[in-house]
Amino acid sequence: MFSDKKNTNSAAAEPGASQNRINEGTHISGDITSNGFFRIDGFVEGTISTPSKVVLGKNGIVKGNLSCENADIAGSFTGNLTISNLLTLRSSASIKGEVVVGKLSVEPGAIFNATCSMQPAGTPQPEATKSRGYDSAKHPMIKQQEQLN
Repeated sequence: MFSDKKNTNSAAAEPGASQNRINEGTHISGDITSNGFFRIDGFVEGTISTPSKVVLGKNGIVKGNLSCENADIAGSFTGNLTISNLLTLRSSASIKGEVVVGKLSVEPGAIFNATCSMQPAGTPQPEATKSRGYDSAKHPMIKQQEQLN
């Protein structure tokens, strides 16, 4: 009935099970890599990379690159977003930059000023999303319009 063995929490040892929190009033410049979940309510300038979920709170600001499995954004993001699964933009979200996602959910009121490419999970980023322009040879609609002019 009683045991001297202590119950160890195996979830804490699994990747993605730990939580990282950057509180309001905190400013971080640099690259952040973790296996755990992130909650950002402060300011981060740099690259954030995790195979888990990132939540950017209403007062949170990120300038740089974000790479993760899922993201729930209510704050301000400027830069490159690479989300392998679901990106959820809340009504207070403001996104500027380049976005590559598996799935996208946008609430009314969100500001989304970005180039967006939707890719199935595990698909490598195509060359077209790395450049800032279109190649008419690669895009049939542009090629057709050029032929009409």
